[in-house]
Amino acid sequence: MGRRHRPFFRLNAIESRNPRDGRILEKLGHYDPIEKDPAKQIVLNKERIEYWISIGAVPSDTVAELISKIGIVSKHYQESRDRKKRARLVASKKGVMYDNTQRTQAKKIVEKAEAAAKAQADAAEAAVKAEATAKAEAAAKAEADAKAQAEAKPEPEAEKTA
Repeated sequence: MGRRHRPFFRLNAIESRNPRDGRILEKLGHYDPIEKDPAKQIVLNKERIEYWISIGAVPSDTVAELISKIGIVSKHYQESRDRKKRARLVASKKGVMYDNTQRTQAKKIVEKAEAAAKAQADAAEAAVKAEATAKAEAAAKAEADAKAQAEAKPEPEAEKTA
């Protein structure tokens, strides 16, 4: 439901063989993510949801997450969460990424490490350049001092003849 930039979701009990927008059995509530007041954001009929789950209704993963916020946990949702958790553990033991979230986190970690290494290399390069500049300046200063001393010393032979 809703429109562009204004999402609105209805929670309905429907027969699984019916099309998504087909005939509904019962309206169970709605979810308005734009609503500022948290009490009005999720409006659900808890008793009817519990009834439908008790007679075998299987909520989608998204709906199961929404109804878990009001304290209703579906056994199907709990089982799927446990399966995903086990699969994530197996994948981490094998060193394999489980989902896109882990892939993006790994990419960010690699990018941060590369940026840190580049920053260290830049700092080391800057230190080498600064050291080379300092040595060049010291050599130039020593040369200038030597010239100044040479010019300041009068020649001893010239003084004796005069």
